[in-house]
Amino acid sequence: MTDKSDESQMFDFGVLRELRKRQGLTISHVSAKSGISPAVISKLERNQSNAELETIFRLSRVFGMNTADLITLSESRAAHHKSESNYSHDGFSFRRVSYGNMRCIFASARAGSRLSTPEIHRDDYELCWVLDGRVAIQLPNESHELSKGDALQFDAIQLHSYEVIEDCKLIIVHQTKQKRF
Repeated sequence: MTDKSDESQMFDFGVLRELRKRQGLTISHVSAKSGISPAVISKLERNQSNAELETIFRLSRVFGMNTADLITLSESRAAHHKSESNYSHDGFSFRRVSYGNMRCIFASARAGSRLSTPEIHRDDYELCWVLDGRVAIQLPNESHELSKGDALQFDAIQLHSYEVIEDCKLIIVHQTKQKRF
């Protein structure tokens, strides 16, 4: 189902009101700190005006954010529907859904299956959650044996492998690391 009630509205700067109130600031305080007139701030909060990049930059600094974060918060929220892709590799069967900053994978494998493919990873964090069975995860300086209900998070750029000890079902999530300077 798609809601196309207002596709022209790309940004919702009503988030400025939420940020302002959380920090206990009035429009006058935000104006004084940013150099943006109260009328412009009020119109932005009510989505009656579009913001220029310099305005967003100044306002983001008032709230202790970088400009990209404020833009991201202001993007009109819309659901992103995707369908899974399926594939198999080294005895594992995968069902995957991917978005820009994460991949969610349901995996199943029989005892004895072994998987080691770090070359497919970006600079991600990886989370493995065992839903059924047992699996051993080998990292450069440590190894972990996980059973039903156990989870492990690690830096996915490291060499690592999965060895299935007992038929298993896993949820694997790859979350892109934030790049902050």
